[in-house]
Amino acid sequence: MTTAADTARSMADAARALLDALDDTQRTRVSVDFDDTSERTNWHYIPRERVGLPLKEMDDRQRRLALALLATGLSPSAQQKATTIMSLEAVLAGIEGPGRSHARDPELYYVTLFGEVGAETAWGWRLEGHHVSLNNTIVNGTELSAAPLFFGSNPAHVRHGEQQGLRALEQEEDLARDLLSQLDGEQKRIAIVASEAPADILTTNVVRVGDEAPPAGLAAADMTAGQRQLLDAVVRVYVERLPEAMAEVEWTRLQAADMAAAHFAWAGPVERGGPHYYRVQSTTFLAEYDNTQNDANHVHAVWRDLTNDFGDDVLRRHYQQSH
Repeated sequence: MTTAADTARSMADAARALLDALDDTQRTRVSVDFDDTSERTNWHYIPRERVGLPLKEMDDRQRRLALALLATGLSPSAQQKATTIMSLEAVLAGIEGPGRSHARDPELYYVTLFGEVGAETAWGWRLEGHHVSLNNTIVNGTELSAAPLFFGSNPAHVRHGEQQGLRALEQEEDLARDLLSQLDGEQKRIAIVASEAPADILTTNVVRVGDEAPPAGLAAADMTAGQRQLLDAVVRVYVERLPEAMAEVEWTRLQAADMAAAHFAWAGPVERGGPHYYRVQSTTFLAEYDNTQNDANHVHAVWRDLTNDFGDDVLRRHYQQSH
């Protein structure tokens, strides 16, 4: 059985293999001190300039090694989602045409390594570009944090061209709609917290989730057994983005405690096609989704660990034990 320690070793092996394949200049660009917290937590999902080395400036072998590192940070199904999302940059380039300040490019995804790869204390890595942000922190070689973990999709539903019909994040929408459809009138009244959806996920790219998205909506305790199963299915879509060993441990933990205290909140119309938003939130996690931009054809969907984003919790324990 694969453990978190096995996943940590796989990440370290993949990161070392990439480092070994880079030249000195590339190695300098990809490496950032672990204690540079301002950069380590400087995450975002929009097109922008980034610290690190993009796939575009790697040769074929280096690019394969970078994608092998990506694979260690995701389940196989989530890896497929990530590469699909990256491929949508070519679709967007065709829709929008030239002249953008930041080009739409499937290779403008940056790898950044924080600290000494494989260090027994702490190190981390990020792979990020438009609509993909993986943030991994490894402590003592055995403890992992893989949050924030963001996926987006534009278009959410490809309506023209060779990829017509493609929906990179269809589960994130469809399962939440399944749950909403199973609520009775009073439950819907409680779950639907606003008639209009916000323009984006409320937490955007904050480093620490605070009061941006307070718990709201319908409590799991007020759902039927069948509705609770659907709520579980929504959250599992986000948990199962994680590497399989991490996802199994995380889901067991959530079932034991947090899912019982979860709330489901929806904003916007119930009918398909309109701008809509939802979140599932409990004491230690937040799954947040928004589809409002580009005529409600542009999804943002993030998994946040409210106690352990960027390894906060495992790093705190590590420093307490070390000092």
